[in-house]
Amino acid sequence: MIQSETLELLEWHRLCQHLSTFGATKLGVIAARHLKIPDFQAESEQLLEQTKEVYQLETRLTTGLSFEGIQDIGDSIERAERSGILAGDELLAIATTLAGARNLRRVIDNQQDLPILTNLVADLRTYPELEQEIHRCIDERAQITDRASLKLGEIRTELRRLRSQITQKLQNIIQAKSGAVQEQIITQRGDRFVIPVKAPQKDAIPGIVHDTSTSGATLYIEPNSIVPLGNQLRQIIRREQAEEEAIRRALTEQVAAVKPDLERLLAIVTTLDLATARSRYSYWLKANPPQFIQPPENEIITLRNLRHPLLVWQQQHEQGQPVVPVDLLISPYIRVVTITGPNTGGKTVTLKTLGLAALMAKVGLFVPAREPVEIPWFDKVLADIGDEQSLQQSLSTFSGHIRRISRILEALGDGDSGLGIRDKELPNPQSLVLLDEVGAGTDPAEGSALAIALLQYLANHAQLTIATTHFGELKALKYEDERFENASVEFDETTLSPTYRLLWGIPGRSNALTIALRLGLKPEVVEVAKTQVGEATDEVNQVIAGLEAQRRSQETKAAEAQNLLQQAERLYKQVSAKATALEERESALRASQEIAVQQAIGQAKNEIAQVIRRLQQGTPTAQDAQQATNALNKITQQFQPVTPAKPKPGFMPKVGDRLRVPKLGQTAEVLTAPDADGELSVRFGLMKMTVKLQDVESLDGQKAEPVVKPKPAPAAVTPPPQNVPAIRTSKNTIDLRGKRVADAELILDKAISEAIGPVWIIHGHGTGKLRQGVHAFLHQHPRVDRYEAAEQADGGSGVTIAHI
Repeated sequence: MIQSETLELLEWHRLCQHLSTFGATKLGVIAARHLKIPDFQAESEQLLEQTKEVYQLETRLTTGLSFEGIQDIGDSIERAERSGILAGDELLAIATTLAGARNLRRVIDNQQDLPILTNLVADLRTYPELEQEIHRCIDERAQITDRASLKLGEIRTELRRLRSQITQKLQNIIQAKSGAVQEQIITQRGDRFVIPVKAPQKDAIPGIVHDTSTSGATLYIEPNSIVPLGNQLRQIIRREQAEEEAIRRALTEQVAAVKPDLERLLAIVTTLDLATARSRYSYWLKANPPQFIQPPENEIITLRNLRHPLLVWQQQHEQGQPVVPVDLLISPYIRVVTITGPNTGGKTVTLKTLGLAALMAKVGLFVPAREPVEIPWFDKVLADIGDEQSLQQSLSTFSGHIRRISRILEALGDGDSGLGIRDKELPNPQSLVLLDEVGAGTDPAEGSALAIALLQYLANHAQLTIATTHFGELKALKYEDERFENASVEFDETTLSPTYRLLWGIPGRSNALTIALRLGLKPEVVEVAKTQVGEATDEVNQVIAGLEAQRRSQETKAAEAQNLLQQAERLYKQVSAKATALEERESALRASQEIAVQQAIGQAKNEIAQVIRRLQQGTPTAQDAQQATNALNKITQQFQPVTPAKPKPGFMPKVGDRLRVPKLGQTAEVLTAPDADGELSVRFGLMKMTVKLQDVESLDGQKAEPVVKPKPAPAAVTPPPQNVPAIRTSKNTIDLRGKRVADAELILDKAISEAIGPVWIIHGHGTGKLRQGVHAFLHQHPRVDRYEAAEQADGGSGVTIAHI
C-alpha cells in the first residue's frame, strides 16, 4: 500500500502520462500509462540498454523508427481462437500489423551494434504468407474481393448481370410512363429496386409499394414485371453473403492457428514502442543515461543539475517558470541528509525530484541531469510528503504523518528497533526514504525528539534517507554521527524570495523575524521576539549567515576560475587544431610533390627509352642523331625544374627620385629620365646639369642599370622546309579503337587543344567509318595544319598523324 501511496505523492502518474504522448501505437500508449516498476536490478539494466540502443538507432535514421500499420489486434485474435468470425477490417488490421512488424525487424537487422534489440526481434514471426492471403481476399476498403474464390466471382458476375437487367427494364417503364413518374430516377428501398410514382397515378404502374414520401405525394413502387427478378436477386445476394462468410471463416481459422506467435509479436512490438517512447522522452528532456552504483564500494551518488521532469514539462507546455536545477553529491557513508530552511524554499521539490529520478532510472528512462549520472538501484522508494489530515477519518496532521511513517517502517522490514546502535544495521539496506517536515504537527520538543529517534532508526535500516525539517536540534546530528549530513535551501533576504538552490554542509537558519520585519510588522514586536529567541540562537544564525556568505564568495571564485579554465581549454584546442591542420597540409603537399616528381621522372625515362630504341632500329644517321638530341633537349626542358631568374642588380632613376653624384659629392633630384644614350638631367640647389647614368648611384649605394640599345632586327629568313619527323610518345598518342564517331570527336578536340606538336591517332581499319569521321573532323579543325597516314612501322593506314 505504501508503494502506491508513494507513487501518488510523487505524481508518478503524471510522468507516465507525459511518457505516453511519445508512444506510437495504442498498446504502447497503454503500457506507458501503466508503467511497471521492475523488482530486480537486472530488469532495470535490461530496460536501460533497450533505451540506449533505440536512442542510438534513431540518431542514425533520418525519420526515426516507424510503427506504421501496427494496430491493437489482441481482441481479434482472442475471438478468432474462440471460433468467432473476424470482419474484413479486423483481418486487414492483422495483415498491416504483420507488415509493420516485419519492417521493424528489417530496420533493426540492418544496423550494427544493437545486440539487445536484435535479440528481441530474433524470434519475431510475421507470417508473410498469411498477410498475402488476407490481401488477396480483402481489399483496402476491408471488402471481400472477387478473386477470393472462384465461386464468389461467379456469384458476383451473376449479380451484375441481374442488376443490369432490372435497371434496363425499369428504364423502359420510366420512358413509357413518364407522365406518372415523379422523377426519372431508379432508387432502392432495402434490397428492392423501385421508381418514384405520383400518388394519384399509382394505377398507371401496377406493383408493390415499398415506401411513401413524407408528404405522401410520392410512392416508391416496385413494378410487378420486375418482382420475380427482385426475388431472384435477393437469393443470389444471400448466396454471396454465405460465400463471403466462408472466406472470412477460413482466414479466421488461419489466424487462430498462429495465435501464440501473434501474441508474442504484439508483446515484442509493444516492448519496442515503449523503449522508443522512453528514448524520445529522454531526448526531449535532454536527459542522460544513469549508471547504477554500489555506495558500500565508495561510489558517490552524483546528480548534477538535476531537474524536476514535471516542472520541465510545465515550463515547456504550460508556460511555467524556469526550472532551477539542484546538485546532489552524496558520499557513500552518508545515510541521512537533513534539509532545513524557510518554507517555499524548494525542500519538498528536492525530495520529489530525487524520488522521481530514482524511479525513472528503475524503469529504463534517462535522468534529467548532467553527465555522469550515478545513482544506486533502490529496491523501494518510500515517501511521506504533504499533509494527510482527514476530518472524515478523525486524523490530525500529526496522526496522518505517523500512520504513513509506520507503514514505511513496516515496508523496510521487521528489524530490531534499537536506535542509534551500529550493530543493529541491516546487512544490505537498499531503500530510499523521503520524509517531509519530519516530526511536525505536535509539540516542538516531543516532535524533535521523535524525529531524532526516527532518523537514527532509518540510518540503520535504509540505504538513504532525505528529510526536511524546521527543528534546529536535527542540525546537530551531523556532529554526533558521521552518517548524517546537513543541507539547506538558500533564501535571498534582499528580495524576500527563495533562490531554490541547495547548499551542502550548511544548516538552514530561521528567516521568520527578518521576513516579518520587512513585510511591515512593527519593529518593537520583532525586537521582543528576538529577546524571546535568545542570544544563543541569534549567534548561531549569525554564524550560519557568515558561512553562507563565505560559501557564496567561494562559489563565485570557483565559477570565475572555471570560466578561465574553459577559455584556456578552448584556446588550447583551437591552437592545437590549427597546428594539426598545418602539419597535415604540409605533409599532404610534400607527399603530392614527391608523387609528382616520381611520375615526371618515370615519364621522362620512358620517353628517353623510346628515343634510344628508335636510334637502335637500323643504322643511325646524323639526321637521326640530331632528332634524338632535339628530343632529349625537349624532354629536359619539360621535366627539369625551371630556375627562377635572379633579379638584376642596380636601379633605374625616375623623375623626382633623389640620387647621389659621387664625382661632385652632391645629392641631386632627377628632372628627366635617362635617354637612349644613358644621359639624364638632374638639379642640386639652383644648378641644373646633364650627367651620365654610370656617374650616379642611389642613396643606398646601388649603381644604375646600364641602358641597352636595342639591336636592329635582322631580316626574317624563311628556312627551307625540312621533313624532320617528330618523336611519338604516349603523351601525343590517343587510341580511338572501339569508339563511336561522336565520342571520338570529343576526345580528339581535347587532345588537339592540349597538343604542342604532332598527334598520333589510332583508329584501326575496321569498316572505315571511324577513319572517315576522324579525317572529316581534322579537315575542319582550325588548329590542324595537315594530316597524313603514319608510316607502315607505326600502323600505316590504321593510324593518322595530325600536325598542329
